[in-house]
Amino acid sequence: MKGRFQLYTGNGKGKTTAALGLTVRAACAGMKVYFGQFMKGQDYSELCLPEHFPGAITMEQFGTPRLICKGEKPSEDDMRSAAAGLEKIRAAMVSENYDLVIADELNVAVHMGILNEDDVMEFIGQRPDDVELVLTGRYAPGSFIEAADLVTEMREVKHYFVTEKLLARKGIES
Repeated sequence: MKGRFQLYTGNGKGKTTAALGLTVRAACAGMKVYFGQFMKGQDYSELCLPEHFPGAITMEQFGTPRLICKGEKPSEDDMRSAAAGLEKIRAAMVSENYDLVIADELNVAVHMGILNEDDVMEFIGQRPDDVELVLTGRYAPGSFIEAADLVTEMREVKHYFVTEKLLARKGIES
């Protein structure tokens, strides 16, 4: 099967959730999945997914435990972790061990200057023909959108975080 490059972006909720749904679908179809999370070093419910699909799903985080807020300068640890993550996900993508490779929140890492857009474009260009590649996160650069075979933009219409100041709930948002 010929792989494609998919991009999930926009300010609405659901980009990571869509990528996780694709992960489960692929694993149920007998595919091998590598799911790398950039900007995330905290405990999220999805991290137990490999336990439910042993040998089918590999998940790794390439962020630090702290949350980087908009306007905040990333630390050297943030930069090192993301750079190492990009190399790990590149190695997974070209290893011939995975059918689906997901780089969760990679767009945000580029937007915040943690990763270089040209370096990520080089990574995208190294995708083998038989690997499905998915990048998620707000603020996808135009170069990513242009290179992608499929772009989905999640648009926020209404969100309880804004209307009720409701924080992330375990199992739903985290």
